[in-house]
Amino acid sequence: MSGHMYGGGGYGAGSGAGAGSSGSNEKPELGLDQAAETSFVAFFRSMTPASEGTVRLFDRGDFYSAHGDAAMLVASTVFKTHSVLKQLGKSSKGGELSSVTLSRAAARDFLRDALTVKQLRVEIWAGGGKRSNVWTLAKQASPGNLQTVEDLLFTHADLVTSPIILALRLANVDGVRTVGAAFADASSRQLGLAQFADNDLFSNVESLVIQLGVKECLIPADEKDTDYDLSRLRTVLDRCNCVLTGRRKGDFQPKDVEQDLLRLLADTSAGTAQPEFGLKVSLGACAALISYLDLMTEQLNFGQYTIREHDLGQYLRLDASALRALSVFPEPGATGGNKSMSIYGLLNKCKTAQGQRMLAQWLKQPLVNVLEIRKRHTLVDAFVGHSEVRTALQMDQLRMMPDLHRISKRFQMGVATLEDVVRVYQAALRLPQMADLLSEARSMDESSHALDESFIAPFKTLQEQLSRFLEMVEETLDLDELEHHNFVIKAGFDDRLQSIKASLDTVRDNLDNEHRRVGKDLNMELDKKLHMENHSTYGYCLRLTRADAKVLSGKKKGYIELATIKNGVHFTTPVLRELSDDFRSLSEQYTSQQAGLVKDVIGIAASYCPPLERLNVLLANLDVLLSFAHVSACAPVPYTRPQIVEKGSEARLRVEEARHPCIEVQDDISFIANDVDMSPGESEFLIITGPNMGGKSTFIRQVGILALLSQVGCFVPAAEGARIPVFDCILARVGAGDSQLKGVSTFMSEMLETATILKTATKDSLIIIDELGRGTSTYDGFGLAWAISEWIATEIRCKTLFASHFAEITNLAVQQPHVKNLKVLAHVSEKSEEGAANAAATSEQDITLLYRVEPGIGDKSYGLHVAALAGFPDSILRLAKRKAEELEDLEDEDTDSPLKMPKDATDRGTALVEEFLLTWAKRSAALEGADDENVGMTNGSDPSSKRRRTVDPKAELAELRRTVEEFRPRCEADPWVKAVLESF
Repeated sequence: MSGHMYGGGGYGAGSGAGAGSSGSNEKPELGLDQAAETSFVAFFRSMTPASEGTVRLFDRGDFYSAHGDAAMLVASTVFKTHSVLKQLGKSSKGGELSSVTLSRAAARDFLRDALTVKQLRVEIWAGGGKRSNVWTLAKQASPGNLQTVEDLLFTHADLVTSPIILALRLANVDGVRTVGAAFADASSRQLGLAQFADNDLFSNVESLVIQLGVKECLIPADEKDTDYDLSRLRTVLDRCNCVLTGRRKGDFQPKDVEQDLLRLLADTSAGTAQPEFGLKVSLGACAALISYLDLMTEQLNFGQYTIREHDLGQYLRLDASALRALSVFPEPGATGGNKSMSIYGLLNKCKTAQGQRMLAQWLKQPLVNVLEIRKRHTLVDAFVGHSEVRTALQMDQLRMMPDLHRISKRFQMGVATLEDVVRVYQAALRLPQMADLLSEARSMDESSHALDESFIAPFKTLQEQLSRFLEMVEETLDLDELEHHNFVIKAGFDDRLQSIKASLDTVRDNLDNEHRRVGKDLNMELDKKLHMENHSTYGYCLRLTRADAKVLSGKKKGYIELATIKNGVHFTTPVLRELSDDFRSLSEQYTSQQAGLVKDVIGIAASYCPPLERLNVLLANLDVLLSFAHVSACAPVPYTRPQIVEKGSEARLRVEEARHPCIEVQDDISFIANDVDMSPGESEFLIITGPNMGGKSTFIRQVGILALLSQVGCFVPAAEGARIPVFDCILARVGAGDSQLKGVSTFMSEMLETATILKTATKDSLIIIDELGRGTSTYDGFGLAWAISEWIATEIRCKTLFASHFAEITNLAVQQPHVKNLKVLAHVSEKSEEGAANAAATSEQDITLLYRVEPGIGDKSYGLHVAALAGFPDSILRLAKRKAEELEDLEDEDTDSPLKMPKDATDRGTALVEEFLLTWAKRSAALEGADDENVGMTNGSDPSSKRRRTVDPKAELAELRRTVEEFRPRCEADPWVKAVLESF
């Protein structure tokens, strides 16, 4: 044969579906008569109501149905209208039941969205028929447990997020609140344990949930809801958008968990002596996890799991507020829009599903090890400098790579096909080309070593390990059939196969002959106008466009129309129909004859799962680093490699021309870059003030994003020479948001987030606070903002960016030498006469926001100016200006305050107080100096430690009293000082 002209088609195990399967998205008919309707409605109403957040579907063979509340949800999300709803059981006692049907393709898309985006639980019921209402629960799935539906949901789509499920157990160990955590990724068969002490706000739990990307959490059910700790825990998990599942408290008892683990784990050589078995509180959580996932009921799980201990300190910690503030991931449920509005969307230039999963993991788990961070930067540097190599690896190699993790799991579950074997074969063939391309990127000694160690050597090792696999495939599979999308065993392996193959080739030749005959008869050019297709319903048939199909009207004899669809008219001939039936029969015979051989081949391929998993991780790492390099090189202004500094009290953050990566890529944006310098002892606490819309929030957020990017391993949007220290956590209190449904007000949410910061931050943390105190009255808000900022500046002493409209808070810089004031600039000019005549009388000035940050204090918010820019009606602006002036006048005329006195009286009073304090300070220092000479001092090895005071408190108190008595007459005679003392 010289080649066949038909399109698509195939025979043998693993053959793809034929082209043109019509009707997959059509809404099927339920097809129940009145008696069946009444019977089903009665059964449905007798069912225990689904728990909150659970969707029930009924599998009816070729399609699914949903009823009641689930039908309303399906109608709204899938069909975008309630007109598709049908009412069942009009004569039933309980009233009508809303119902809707879904094709299998539509149901797959709906379930995928429900589980991975909407975070709902799913139940699939099966077994009933038109005449039977004996339904049983066939499958259950939840956001953290997709095992039962994974093949259904991701047959033609990659799983781009790892479904992690977590179980938590609280205990009191030696008087300390201890959290035992167990987590599982059932798709990769990994178990993890973590055990740690935590505060009453469970900030460590929050960090764990974010680091792991937990979708669902199991906690003990507290029926009376009297457990305070569990209540607080629910609040934290809810803030992290985690689905909560309550389990019986008895499930959290580690009774038989050690035996269960020894059966599940692949490596049990150390038995219960493994360090993970010493985490007793975590083992209780693990028992609940194993029970919930039903791991012990499936023998395929035995000997397949790995276990590890997760250390919170090995990664930079983020709280939920920081994730939102820095826009690390898109908002839950967000669709469409600009992908670059989040860090993940901006950096996600990955070409593989495993690369996308790895990118999400890296963003949740930034590194704290300086050497590992620098290694990633070195690899990114190599790819930035070799754009041709980067493009070739991304577009020619990685884009063609399958999700080897999913294929490995299919091998392990025994559901793989010859197509999976071929996809692994094609991936393995690319390894030598990838190794050669990576070798071209070795230009510097540093990058050469990193590339060799990280990729080139591992690729060559895996190439050797998979060489026998390649030989096996080439010897057993008919690779010539791949161009027809057929996955079959070579006919030479069996005489019967050889005979069937010869018959198939004859039928194919005859199909081509019939195709040519019809083309000549209809005067239609083959393939361009007259197409032959292997349809999933009609078998081999011919297709013409609707316009060209007119030629059939004059030649009814000998042509049989099958269907008219959007892309044309399907038709056949008696000869073609007979040949199609012969081809289908022979294909089935070939499939049946080769079944045993296929099973053997897949069994051999399954033994290569360990190297395939290693290759999968290797490809994911390479994909993410290439994505970093692509984004860094192709940004509006290229990113630069930062200098990573070890954390510590002397670590300085110094960045010139820093930019916000998500904002600078937006259309019609010319971003104004700013410098930031946070030096120990000089400017480690920055207070940023200035007008609304001036760029305060953008400035403080971009510093956090730069820190995150650098520790993830990416270059940063800044000028060359950026110096960024390693942080142990990034904590944020940005924006105001409430949740009435959860009973949490804006101010309470603000206080909870701030309390977490105060209890979590260390001297190596980065804190970002924006507009703290706006959720309550001005005076209470300012008091809280001052107290919190002073505590951070004096007690925690970590790098902090504090944006505020309270101009008075800038006085903190007078008291603390390491606090520095910054302001965002705005240009204010007098309005022209024409502009003043046309504009609202809000002010006689125009404002231009410059988005430049410089040292200084911004003592005006320009709120009315911003309102004018927003297009407020003139009448509202005039009223607002008048009311603001009235409040200012009222404050100025407040004569009730005893401290409202003429300026000269205030100056004399403050001078007297200052004299008193200086006199007392000198006398106290004299006491300390005399005592030091008598006793001596030991400062210790720490140069920053304070001198140990050895002054006798009684002597110090006596000196204070003597000073007070000395100044008393003058203080009582001064009206301002007297008023101040009385106000205390």
